[in-house]
Amino acid sequence: GVRADPEKISSICSWPTPKNQTELRQWLGLANYLHKYTKDYAGLIQPMSSLLKKDVAWNWRPEHQDAFDAVKKSLASAPVLMLPDTSRPFHVVCDASDFAIGCTLMQFDAEGRERVVSYQSRQMKPAEKNYRVHDKELLAMRYALIKFRVYLLGEQTLAVYTDHASLRTAMKSPHLSQRMARWLSFFAEYNFVVHYKPDKNNILADALSRRPDYDPRRLTRHQDIPDNDDDDDDCATCVTLGINATVSSPVLPLRQQIAGAYEDDAFYAAIIRYLRNPTADTLAKLTRPTRDAITRYDLDGDLLTYVIDTFDTPRVVIPADDDLRARLVHEYHDAPAGGHLGREKTFAALSRDFFWPRMYKWIRKWVSSCEICQRVKSAASKQAPLRPLPIATSAWRSVSMDFIFGLPRDAEGRTGVLVFVDRFSKMVHLAPVAAEVTADESAELFLDLVFRHHGLPESTVSDRDPRFTSAFWTRLFALLGTRLLMSTAAHPETDGQTERVN
Repeated sequence: GVRADPEKISSICSWPTPKNQTELRQWLGLANYLHKYTKDYAGLIQPMSSLLKKDVAWNWRPEHQDAFDAVKKSLASAPVLMLPDTSRPFHVVCDASDFAIGCTLMQFDAEGRERVVSYQSRQMKPAEKNYRVHDKELLAMRYALIKFRVYLLGEQTLAVYTDHASLRTAMKSPHLSQRMARWLSFFAEYNFVVHYKPDKNNILADALSRRPDYDPRRLTRHQDIPDNDDDDDDCATCVTLGINATVSSPVLPLRQQIAGAYEDDAFYAAIIRYLRNPTADTLAKLTRPTRDAITRYDLDGDLLTYVIDTFDTPRVVIPADDDLRARLVHEYHDAPAGGHLGREKTFAALSRDFFWPRMYKWIRKWVSSCEICQRVKSAASKQAPLRPLPIATSAWRSVSMDFIFGLPRDAEGRTGVLVFVDRFSKMVHLAPVAAEVTADESAELFLDLVFRHHGLPESTVSDRDPRFTSAFWTRLFALLGTRLLMSTAAHPETDGQTERVN
């Protein structure tokens, strides 16, 4: 089976009580890696999530400490999950309450015992609480199929267990709500059969959805239920809490690197000394512009933060360390989670969390020198507009011509054809030629088939064949006063008239 990493469990259980939002986010970020081992993880951390709301003052209460200890206890006794066995069928157990939904992915092992593969649960959004009971149960089923899609898609026959008997015939009902009609296209991707399982037999999912911490009647006035996106998150509270679910280790090394870099930056070191010991002597060591803006700086543990105005979210100040700044920009731009965004979006993402002078200029140079962006993305410069050929006004005033080679050899050993087309009447003249036909021979055929019968055209259209671009051919048309219109390189559709005849 799958067992949680003992080192990570030890780190979580030995973590001291958080003193501020930053420390709480760090601890939740580490605990989130093991959420699949914990039944109703989202419900356990719900009391603490209220402390991470915007504009909520930090106030660590007994219920927060109880939730903090409950998560530690739950992870310390994390069960051994079964490894997914694709040769055996999966089945899903799901349930919904008035305020949450829960589901469990399960399999039977070789000895016939029912084993848990993964737990999932989340709280309902405000709008979802207004759903009818029938739609809430369907929402739980949809949530389960989304979360376990990688295991369930393509299963020959999938069993879904629910405590709502009417779902067994929901797909065939002639009276569907608009919401159900939208969900039908999603359910059609799976081959599943719904089985009724009463509450007394559906203990696992029922407990996940009916956790007391989910119940809004049990929450304090600060414990707002987060609005989560059930389609994108692996954890019910990742987005609301601001946790990066792709990181595999706590952010302490980066924090220590930033804090250590302040010592090598005399400018920020002086600000930190003043904030830790606000005396006249430490204030006098600051420059006048810095003294005027000192109220924008603050200390968050060992990190220096900066705000633009009183309504701004504090941002971590990054000292003048090129390696440190390069590491941050790399994470926000080059890393898989960054997605190689442009300079505006990269700056917007990075400036939400960090600050250093002339950050935009720094990011602009980084993005403009990114090899992958330059190689893959389209050029920002505007391309010239397409210019169609002028429309022919009378017969044989505009002629298009082209060669066809690779045809069966005739009695004289010729394997090609020179094609002349009148762009107005669509009349065609064909002349057999050898594969080694020269520019002089091509000019003679033009005079014999076109000029002798129809006179001199005002313009001719051809591709960039060496025979048509030779000095002799160009000089001939210059003496005759005819314009030679060449097609765009590698774009034969320019001379579409002749290509269609070919």
